[in-house]
Amino acid sequence: MGLVVQKYGGSSVADAEGIKRVAKRIVEAKKNGNQVVAVVSAMGDTTDELIDLAEQVSPIPAGRELDMLLTAGERISMALLAMAIKNLGHEAQSFTGSQAGVITDSVHNKARIIDVTPGRIRTSVDEGNIAIVAGFQGVSQDSKDITTLGRGGSDTTAVALAAALDADVCEIYTDVDGVFTADPRVVKKAKKIDWISFEDMLELAANGSKVLLHRCVEYARRYDIPIHVRSSFSGLKGTWVSSEPIEQGDKQVEQAIISGVAHDTSEAKITVVGVPDKPGEAAAIFRTIADAEINIDMIVQNVSAAATGLTDISFTLPKAEGRKAIDALEKNRSGIGFDSLRYDDQIGKISLVGAGMKTNPGVTADFFKALSDAGVNIELISTSEIRISVVTRKDDVNEAVRAVHTAFGLDSDSDEAVVYGGTGR
Repeated sequence: MGLVVQKYGGSSVADAEGIKRVAKRIVEAKKNGNQVVAVVSAMGDTTDELIDLAEQVSPIPAGRELDMLLTAGERISMALLAMAIKNLGHEAQSFTGSQAGVITDSVHNKARIIDVTPGRIRTSVDEGNIAIVAGFQGVSQDSKDITTLGRGGSDTTAVALAAALDADVCEIYTDVDGVFTADPRVVKKAKKIDWISFEDMLELAANGSKVLLHRCVEYARRYDIPIHVRSSFSGLKGTWVSSEPIEQGDKQVEQAIISGVAHDTSEAKITVVGVPDKPGEAAAIFRTIADAEINIDMIVQNVSAAATGLTDISFTLPKAEGRKAIDALEKNRSGIGFDSLRYDDQIGKISLVGAGMKTNPGVTADFFKALSDAGVNIELISTSEIRISVVTRKDDVNEAVRAVHTAFGLDSDSDEAVVYGGTGR
């Protein structure tokens, strides 16, 4: 008997019919001889609706109370799903994140998992029950307050539980048939990937691919938990994410030179103008940003002007953190010594990802030629061994993604990719 952890996103449990469909799939896995633990997100747009409601009551909701509010969405899903499973003649028990043993730090709204102690879950499945766990939430180790893990946190909950329970696989059910070479909402001819390494999936997730949260992939890589990304709306095989290629039938799936093209329009760019070109200035800027608990992405420093001895430093960050970053830098302006700040939230990032890039000359040249032929201007460039990223104008992103996807022969010859729920998650 194997142990399977399944995760169902908001689009999969968006309404009563969706919940009943998910219940049937879970029961099917149970009938196949598996112990099953299911992790669920809030129904449809419930989380967004709760956030809107909170902001109507308070312009800046207190973090602790916002977490108490938002976790209600997943608790609704878990209880309804347990009811649906029982209606099919199988025993199910629902658990909140804290009851499931998900222990986090004390940072509200974006807590990180410290440990998972799934004693109650193990006991439940050993007694023959299907365990239903509310995703996206846990309990602080120090304050004992309820916490949430940030957007996409249910993915991380599922993988963390899979690791703690030593599960055979973590199945992530979404509203697309797997991981594609690009967002199928933007590139209609995107191809489904049969297998992708943790490293390539990490790069895609970190650079805008919405199918998996990058924290979830990090957790899976650390504990070597295979992830199977598939649709809850179809019975098709999905995409395997693992450390080694998965055997399928009598052949082993090979890794492509280029895994895919990711894009992200949720970032902004800040340029710190007139920074003295001397040791310690960059450190002062990014210490200020770090002290404000803001994560940054790409960084570019211009060549110092000989006449003035000043330079400009640009970096990208989430739009949601833009105001906080500007305020923090302005507060420390005299200590850093810059002239001014420029803020731009009309940017987009395009990333080409693939482990084969390291051993295939010309990939970079072909990437930039595809953007040039599409008339796309590049503002920032960042590279790693398996990724090239550029920042462009936000309005150019979709055209750039399609151009690069076609240039690297990633377009599918078959039918268009299907997004069943309309969100790509």
